[in-house]
Amino acid sequence: MPVYLLSAVLLLGSLTATAADKFLAPGFTSIPASSDLLLIPLDVELFELGAGGVAEPKADWTAAAGKHMNTALEAFGARLGLKLSHLDEDEADSHAEALSLHAAVAQSISLHHGMAGTWALPTKAGQLDWSFGDAFADLQRATGADYALFTWARDSYASGGRKAAMVALALIGVGVSGGIQIAYATLVDLHTGRVVWFNQLARGTGDLREATPAAETVETLLRGFPRVAPQ
Repeated sequence: MPVYLLSAVLLLGSLTATAADKFLAPGFTSIPASSDLLLIPLDVELFELGAGGVAEPKADWTAAAGKHMNTALEAFGARLGLKLSHLDEDEADSHAEALSLHAAVAQSISLHHGMAGTWALPTKAGQLDWSFGDAFADLQRATGADYALFTWARDSYASGGRKAAMVALALIGVGVSGGIQIAYATLVDLHTGRVVWFNQLARGTGDLREATPAAETVETLLRGFPRVAPQ
C-alpha cells in the first residue's frame, strides 16, 4: 500500500472535531494586510486502484487536477486581499531541495499533531510547534515574500475491476475501499521558517478530476485559514 494511502487510512480512523486554534502556532492569530504571500507550486498526484488494490499513477488525471486546483487556489488567494506572488518552474527547480521538505514535515504534523493521541509528541505540549529552520532563507531572499502557502494532495479512484471486487467482497461481508482523498495545506513564515498554520483533509469522497468538486476540496482544505489583519 502506498504511504499516502496508509496515512489516509489512519487519518480516516482518527479525525475528530477540533478547535480551530489547534492548527495555529502559539501566539499567531493573523496575517498583516501588507504581507506578500508566495504560492508554492501545487504538489498533486492522482491514482487508479486496480482490482487488487495496486495504485497506478494517472498523468492525465493529475494534469486535470492540477489545473482545477490551481484555479481554485488563485481565487482563494485573490479573496484574501494580500499581495500574491508565484514561483515559476525555473525558480521552483532552483529551490527544489528546500521545497521537497514540505511533504515529510506535513505528514509528521498530521501524524503527531493532527491525529495526536498515542502519536502525540510530549515535547510539543499539544501545540503546533514546528519549523523548517533556515531551509527557506534563500527562498525568502530571492522572492521577498513574507509567507508561503504549500498545498499537497493525493487522490485515488476505483477501476472497473476494483468496483466489481468491492461488490463481490461486500456480498461476503468484507469492506474494501474504493479510493481515498488526502491533502495538506501549510502556511510558513519565510522569515523564521516557522509553521504558523496547518490543515489536513482525509476522506473517501471528492473528485479532483472535475472543476467543481476540485474547488470544493480546496475550499474545505483551506477552511480556517488565518484572517488578514487590516493595517
